[in-house]
Amino acid sequence: MIHLKTPEEIEYIRKSSLLVSQTHATLVEYIKPGVKTSKLDEIAEQFIRDNGGQPSFKGYGGFPATLCISVNEQVVHGFPSDREIKEGDILSVDCGVYKNGYHGDSAFTFPIGAVSPEAKKLLQVTFNSLFIGIEQAVAGNRIGDIGFAIQNYCEFTHKYGVVRDLVGHGVGKDLHEDPQIPNYGKRGKGPMLQEGMVIAIEPMINLGTYQVRTLQDRWTIITKDGKPSAHFEHTLAVKKGKADILSDHNLIFEAIKKSEYIKDFR
Repeated sequence: MIHLKTPEEIEYIRKSSLLVSQTHATLVEYIKPGVKTSKLDEIAEQFIRDNGGQPSFKGYGGFPATLCISVNEQVVHGFPSDREIKEGDILSVDCGVYKNGYHGDSAFTFPIGAVSPEAKKLLQVTFNSLFIGIEQAVAGNRIGDIGFAIQNYCEFTHKYGVVRDLVGHGVGKDLHEDPQIPNYGKRGKGPMLQEGMVIAIEPMINLGTYQVRTLQDRWTIITKDGKPSAHFEHTLAVKKGKADILSDHNLIFEAIKKSEYIKDFR
């Protein structure tokens, strides 16, 4: 069932979503070669709790951490670990916050140092596709319009693989609510978008095949061909004419300006 949100509820979700973005921005200072991904997880959890929130992911379905940190060929749901960040990696960081009874959810993929031209282009295209999808997230359109726009740009224009097995979702009192928001689809198909819907759009785009597989930990999902994957996500409220983006990647890009190791890839 799709739950339409009141303006007051949307503001609560905005606060949670902005805390997610602030967490990402805080991590920028610490994302550098030689740092363990488990250290980033510790910093994120402390920051979220210090600001009155709770990590949405920790304990969700048994997930053990605050962040999903997925490196290179890992698409999503990677465990923070003793793995050290290396020059040339691309690092996807997915984060959720629960505050005042509502969740916020956002993801960002960071290029570490000098990444390959292929990886940089993958980040650019995936980032752009998020906003191409958001342009379709207006009242009166259908969910298929979002997926079609993302798929057309990534798969047909740029020949990348659009992951089928993982999709965006509604956000609210629960981290994952109806409806599902695929990154592929047909125009004019699926449930109609209504004012008051709050959804997370999150293109997961692979350099090669769209196919993925799950590792033995039953969480980490990697590309089937071992090529890199990128992931960007915003939580937003559906409105008439133009979506209201509740998370804020600009906070991250402002922090990146001060980073020695992360460059603005746009």
